[in-house]
Amino acid sequence: MATTIDDVARAAGVSTSTVSYVLSGKRPISAPTRQRVERAIRDLGYRPHAGARALASSRTNVLALMAPLRVDVNVSVIMQFVTGVVTAARAYDHDVLLLTADEVAGMERVASGSMVDALVMMDIEADDPRVPVLVGLRQPAVLIGLPRDPEGLSCVDLDFEAAGRLAVRHLARRGHRRVALLGSPRAVLERHTSYADRMLRGFTQEVADAGLEGVTEPCESSMAGAVEAVDRVLERLPDVTGLVVHNEVALPWVVATLRDRGRHVPDDVSVVAVCPPDVATNQPLPLTSVDIPAHTIGKVAVEMAMARVEADEPAETRLLAPVLVERASTATVVG
Repeated sequence: MATTIDDVARAAGVSTSTVSYVLSGKRPISAPTRQRVERAIRDLGYRPHAGARALASSRTNVLALMAPLRVDVNVSVIMQFVTGVVTAARAYDHDVLLLTADEVAGMERVASGSMVDALVMMDIEADDPRVPVLVGLRQPAVLIGLPRDPEGLSCVDLDFEAAGRLAVRHLARRGHRRVALLGSPRAVLERHTSYADRMLRGFTQEVADAGLEGVTEPCESSMAGAVEAVDRVLERLPDVTGLVVHNEVALPWVVATLRDRGRHVPDDVSVVAVCPPDVATNQPLPLTSVDIPAHTIGKVAVEMAMARVEADEPAETRLLAPVLVERASTATVVG
């Protein structure tokens, strides 16, 4: 039979409330009494219930991470963010409760039940229905993404608008005048997922500012989707020489389709990928990339959450500056 707090109290010759105060630290207990209680805890192997510890301290040492695993997201990249969150949480002696659906009910359940100290949300939409709910919760929340109106919540993400601009500027400096963007799947764009909207906006604005000719196409995360997207680009802009790809799953099929259509990388078409660095370097031809620092973003999200929990710091927004790493997939246009 499991040891109870009553067993500890009897062994130490004190009341159960005294044992509770020793565990929670909410009231001063004399050194001799504390030592008797601690000795009884050790001798009996008593382990306080997690829920009881949470009630005693008003802390659970658990963070909730909502990372929706939809069919149109790249699960392997999502897990890089998750790994960043989990690793950083351990540094704060916190565990992570992973919610893989985007149901508001689940979010409210873990918050209202005092199961977590803070919440981290991924896959944020421009007008995300979860934001007003998060604002009303007791626990602080951090968004990995940037809604149109954060409503006082903390936000962290790569500056995807700047990433789109940076990719176009790189191609323009290399002499490319006709460029295209193969972006997120249509469903992601139709949801107005924050990162996809901002990437599209940055690409489009930089193309206009630089006086380039450019087209954009959604790209499904499949071989068929990549083939169709490349063919649409070649139909709309036959002389395209620069391609920005913001779809990690489709990358290898995009390059293969270009080759099948007689367009070799980088001799005929230069490719810039927007993706985590390992995705870019693991391709048969290492790709020039604007890196998505997934682990860093996850780490910063936890730091921001704990700043709210431990020090009641005000909400803030951090957009990480994009970094482009040039590799073998881009070349200068000659003539």
